[in-house]
Amino acid sequence: MSLQYQLIQPRNPELTPIEQIFANRGIIGRENINHYLHTTKEDLIAPDRLINMREGAAMLMKHIKAQDKVLIQVDSDCDGYTSAALLINYLNSLFPAYVQNYITYRVHDDKSHGIKFDTIPTDVKLVIAPDSSSNDYEVHKQLAERDCDVLVIDHHLADHISEYACVINNQMCDYPTKALSGAGVVYKFCCYLDSLLDIDYANNFMDLAAVGMIADIMDLSSYEVRYIVEQGLQNVTNPFIKEMMKKQEYKIQGTLNPFKVAFYIAPFINAVNRSGNADERLLLFESMLTFRAYEQIPSTKRGCKGMTETRVEQAVRTCGNVKTHQEKDRDINQAIVERIIADKTLYDHVLIAVKLPKDKAADKNLTGLIATRIANYWGRPTAILNEVVRDGVTYWEGSMRGAPHIPITDTRQMFLDSGLVEYCEGHANAGGVSIKDENFTKLIDYLDEKYADVSFESCYFVDLEIRRTDENLEQTILDIGALSDYWGQGVEEPLIAITNVNVTANNVDLYRANTLHIGFGDLSFIKFKASDEEYSNLHDTMGGHELTIIGHCHINDYGGYQKPQIEIVDYYITKHWPYYF
Repeated sequence: MSLQYQLIQPRNPELTPIEQIFANRGIIGRENINHYLHTTKEDLIAPDRLINMREGAAMLMKHIKAQDKVLIQVDSDCDGYTSAALLINYLNSLFPAYVQNYITYRVHDDKSHGIKFDTIPTDVKLVIAPDSSSNDYEVHKQLAERDCDVLVIDHHLADHISEYACVINNQMCDYPTKALSGAGVVYKFCCYLDSLLDIDYANNFMDLAAVGMIADIMDLSSYEVRYIVEQGLQNVTNPFIKEMMKKQEYKIQGTLNPFKVAFYIAPFINAVNRSGNADERLLLFESMLTFRAYEQIPSTKRGCKGMTETRVEQAVRTCGNVKTHQEKDRDINQAIVERIIADKTLYDHVLIAVKLPKDKAADKNLTGLIATRIANYWGRPTAILNEVVRDGVTYWEGSMRGAPHIPITDTRQMFLDSGLVEYCEGHANAGGVSIKDENFTKLIDYLDEKYADVSFESCYFVDLEIRRTDENLEQTILDIGALSDYWGQGVEEPLIAITNVNVTANNVDLYRANTLHIGFGDLSFIKFKASDEEYSNLHDTMGGHELTIIGHCHINDYGGYQKPQIEIVDYYITKHWPYYF
C-alpha cells in the first residue's frame, strides 16, 4: 500500500510553483496573484451597496439625537462578540457620553442566538443585533408593536427580509462580497457612517473585523476580505487582542496572521462562549471595549486578594482557565464516546453516529469538539448525539463534523440528501443535526449502501510533487514559506509531496517534546508529537528507508538565517534497504 495523494491539478510546466498554487485556488495569472498579495483600499466596495444601509444609519442617528435608550444584543460566538464590540467602540469614539449612558448590551446566558424578547427592557427604543436575528421575524414584530425599532446587521441567510426590522445583510442583496461575516458587515456599516460624517474612524477597528471573519471560517480569497484581514491584523489596537498576543508571545511572536488567529485567539473566545458562565462571558466582552478594558477591578488572581487588576488582564487569564477546564471536560466526555464506538464497532459504518442516552449525555457545548477529534482520528463523518424527548417523541440531536481527506466533502449535504434528518444546519463540515429515533438505523443503512463502493482511505490533495534531490526544492520551500500570512479559508495552506527522501541513522533524530527531525544540510523535515516507535522504525543503524512525505512549507530562521523546513503531515515508507555501506 502506498501513501494516497493526488495533484489538485496536473502541473502546468509554464507556471512557477507559486503560480501553480494560486491557480489551484482559482487565482490565475500573475496580475491577479500580484493583486491578491498587494490589495489596497481601492478593493473596498462602497458600503451603500448593502441593502438598507441608508435606512439603518438614519434609524441609529434618530435615536442618538433623541437620546433614546439602545440595547445591543451580543451573539454567542467569536464573530458575535467582535461584531458588537466593533460597533460599540466605533460609536464610543464619536459619542462617548451617549454610549456610556444610553447604550447597554446583553450577553446570552447560554449559547443562544438572536434577540430574546423577554430580555428587552420596556424603555429601550432601539435594539441592534449584530451577527444575528435576520430570521427573528416574530420577535421583530413583537418589538415593533411595543414601538421599539430593530436594526439587524448580519450575514446569515434568511427566507426573506423582515418587514418589522431594518435588515442590513450582504447575503440578501447584490453586494458582491458574500464572505463578509457579521463583523465584516458591521465594519461596512461604520464605514458608511464615516462617509456621512466626513470622518475616518472605522478603520481603527479593522482588527475586530479581521478576527471575526477568520473565526467564522469565511472565505478569504476575495480582494475586499483579504484587504480587511491584512490591514486589521497588521494594525492591532483592541485591548483584548493585544493582551492575548502578549499572553501567547511564544506562539504568536509579535504578529498575527489567519493561522495564528484561528489557533491562538478564536478558540479562547469560543471556549468562554461554550463553557464559561454568565459573569465570565460578560468579563470577556467588556475586555473588548476600549472604555472598559483598562478599568481596575478586584483581582481574582491567586495570592492577590484585596488587590486590583485591569479587566482585560483578568479576562485573558479567565479565558485560559476556562479553556483548560473545557479540555478536561472534553476528554472525560470523549472517553465515554470512544468506549461506545469500540463496544459497538461504530467505525465499521460510513457515519460514526454515537447515541448518548440521557444518563450519559455529553455537554452540548462540547459535542462539536469531540466530533471533530473522532472524525479526524477515524477518517469518517461523525455525529455526537444526545437523547432529546419532545412531545413523547425521541430525537438524537447534537453536532456533526466531516473528516479531512475523504471523498465526502460536504457532510451537511450528505445528511440533507438522505431525507432522513429533521434538520442539518451550519457549515459544510461542521454544524448541528437532529435525527428522529425511528429514522436513525435507516440513516446508517442508507449511507452504508450509498457509499459501499467508496474507499475512505485518506487521500491528500497536493499542489506539487517534487523529488527530494530536485535542485529547486529548497528555494521552492522558502518561496512558499514566505507567504505564510496569506493562507486561510478559501486560500488554504499548500501541501506538497516530496518523494525519494532517504533516511538513515545519520540524518534522523528525536528532539525534546517528541519532535522527529530528518535533516539534509539546511533542509529539514520535522514531525511534532512523534512516537518513540516512529523514531525507532526510522533510526536503522544498519540500513535505511526511502520515504514519501506530505507536508507544509515553512521557514526556519533559527541561527540567524533562513532555512527551508517541511512540517510533516504524513509519510509512508516506499522502500527499505538492509545496508547502507
